[in-house]
Parts: sequence; structure tokens; C-alpha cells
Amino acid sequence: MFLRIDRLQIELPKPSQPDPNAAAAVQELLGGRFGEMSTLMNYTYQSFNFRGRDKLRPYYDLIANIATEELGHIELVAATVNLMLTGATKAAPPDAAPLGVGANARNTHHFIVTAQTALVGNSMGQAWSGDYVFNSGNLVLDLLHNFFLECGARLHKIRVYEMTSNPVAREMIGYLLVRGGVHATAYAKALETLTGVEMTKLLPIPKIENAKFPEARKYEERGVHRNLYRFSLEDYKEISKIWRGPSPTGDGDLQVVDGPPPGGVVPTLPPVPEEFAPEFDPGTIFEIARKLQQAAS
Repeated sequence: MFLRIDRLQIELPKPSQPDPNAAAAVQELLGGRFGEMSTLMNYTYQSFNFRGRDKLRPYYDLIANIATEELGHIELVAATVNLMLTGATKAAPPDAAPLGVGANARNTHHFIVTAQTALVGNSMGQAWSGDYVFNSGNLVLDLLHNFFLECGARLHKIRVYEMTSNPVAREMIGYLLVRGGVHATAYAKALETLTGVEMTKLLPIPKIENAKFPEARKYEERGVHRNLYRFSLEDYKEISKIWRGPSPTGDGDLQVVDGPPPGGVVPTLPPVPEEFAPEFDPGTIFEIARKLQQAAS
């Protein structure tokens, strides 16, 4: 089962203006083949279907624990998309075509389907697919796939970073470059214990250090790249049998942190009456909610 904390894993900056076309590019990092939906669902189903858990507990704990962090990564990318879309249209009667800006946006799905919020899809509006999930049942092969998936995800993050200078997008990408690096290293170390192959020598892929990206560098300076957060009250403690020793970056030791990062506030999205979200006259539905809260108290 899962617990949920109503915070993002980091604080996102407030955008100065909407950026729908950059939001479309960021969608790739949510619902693309190498997006956060894929990392989440790959690791989640591998943990659901894990065989020999009693004798292979460190590996099960690692996959299951990282899967939980990935759920927060989806939330973070979705929040980024939502912030970048906020304010793209203005309230007006339907006959004034208030959603006209959406007709020329890169991803019209954002305006037609989800009321200017994130999609479970990629940068072209194509829905995420369960076919992206790889769960062979063979531990070495699944770990190798996860290593590859994290490296592919890193490549796509860097390319989206290079497509936009939007500060919200770059803050999110900088953080996920660091956390993705942690996951790639964790899977590499797990493979090393099973095969003896020094997988960490392949990293980073592509061969550019996170320190080259200012938004990522500040998280590394805080040691976030050496931390593997344990997203459970009492479980998944055997990740420490894999996540230990000196960091491959040579700047300290790896450590398991009990609990999630401090995080940041989840942005409150304003009503968009022209999208009928949450309704054409938001005041009415807000008043119903206020009376409900008042009655409960």
C-alpha cells in the first residue's frame, strides 16, 4: 500500500508568463517512452511481480523503493506543465472564442482535453502506453533494462532542457537529472553485485556531467546526488546493502535517508471559467464546498 504527502519533491518557481509550447515539449518527460510514467510503471510492475523476494530482498527493496519515488516525479512534471499553461487564456463568453490561442498551440490536447493541464501522454499528444513496461522476470535483465531506461530518460531531459529556457522547466529538469543519476547509479551497483561488471564506469550517459547544468549543480552541491531516500515508515531497509560506499563522483559516501526530501508546496491552480473548470461560474461550486466544510466543522 502507499502513503501520500501533499507536497512536491522540490519547490518550483512561479512563472512570469504562460508558455504552452514549452509545456508541450515537457510532456515528453511525463508520458514519453522514456518519461516518468515509464520509469514508475516499469519499476512498479517489476516489484509487484518479483519472484524469490525472501532470498533477494535487497534487490526487491531497491526496485520497489525507487518506484515510489517515481510517483512523486510524475507529480513534479505534471505540476511543471500545469504552471507553464496557467494564464494562457482569459475568461470570456464562448462566442468570443476565448480558447483561440489553443488553436495555434503545439499541443491542442492541452486546451481541448484537459482544461490546460498535464496529459498522460508525450510531446505529440500520443497517450502513454503499457507496452512501454518491461518486466521479464529475470532479475539481471530487468535491472539492465532499468539502467538503460534511466540513461534514455536522462538524454531526453537534456534535450528538452536545450529546447527551452523556461525557469520552471529547467528547475524541474535540473532536479530530475540529479535524481535520475541516483537511480542509474543504484541499478548499476545492483548489477555489479550480481555480475561483477563495473557498470558505474559507463556513467554518465550522455557523457556530460550534471554540474554543467546550473539547476542540477546546486542540488549536487547539497549532496542530493549521494542520497537514496527511503519512501516508507518501516520497510525497504535493505536498500542500504546496495546503496553504500563512496560515491562514483568521488565527493563523499552514499547514504540512505529515512523518509522523503523536505519538498515544496503543490501549486494551487486557479479556475479557468472559459474551460468550465471547475465550472463556468466557479463561485457557485466554491460556495457549495464552503457550506460543506462549514457543516463538517
